[in-house]
Amino acid sequence: MISPFTRSLNRMALFVACVVAGIVLFFDPFMQIASANVILNGIIIGTAIFGIGLCFVQIFRLLPEHRWLYRYIGGDRRIPLPPRILRPAALMLSARPSRISATALDSMLDMILLRFEDNRESIRYITNILIFLGLLGTFWGLLMTVGGFAELISGLDMADETVLESMQLGLARPLAGMATAFTSSILGLGGSLIVGFLGQQIQIVQNTMFNEIEEYFAAHTHTATPDVTLGQIGTAARALNKTVQHFDRTIARLS
Repeated sequence: MISPFTRSLNRMALFVACVVAGIVLFFDPFMQIASANVILNGIIIGTAIFGIGLCFVQIFRLLPEHRWLYRYIGGDRRIPLPPRILRPAALMLSARPSRISATALDSMLDMILLRFEDNRESIRYITNILIFLGLLGTFWGLLMTVGGFAELISGLDMADETVLESMQLGLARPLAGMATAFTSSILGLGGSLIVGFLGQQIQIVQNTMFNEIEEYFAAHTHTATPDVTLGQIGTAARALNKTVQHFDRTIARLS
């Protein structure tokens, strides 16, 4: 049976392979898009590559946690402690009795969930950076386009016979601005989609681990019940009956 970790890792590798194959297949159009603004588009591509590498690093960091969890659920108690995320929970469980309280279970689950969310913050930040860089390139390109058209119109001399040639030469800057706007948007959104998909696979693995922990320890949790015996209940009932009888006699004498 393939584990959720293996399935998510296979999906990530297959997705990245498809992206690389698409870039190789359409290499010339990709280079034309990237060369529209070498500096900005290079930053976007570099950020996307860094985000992809970080996603693979994050999911491989979950591998020891994943192994510890499934061996612990399988009954192996002599395994070494996990390195990061589940380590505090493992320390709590190493000294626990056969059953844990509901309060301790809630605290442990909240701590694990918070650590999972903190582990995904860097990937979310990179995704937002890619979107921001795409929007930055869009506005940068629009400013270049507007400025180029304003400069072109202000520099035209309608009485000159070569005004059409001057207009053709002056269109280079506005067209370059439009190229910057569109290409940076494409690369920024495409990079954010790639990193976001890989981050989603990491979240799937984390959610699966969290659900396994919740289901396993829910079966080993006891709820707090008041320490009351049947004898104590009977004694309290007899005392209440005597009190009611005494109250009735008092009401009768007052009448």
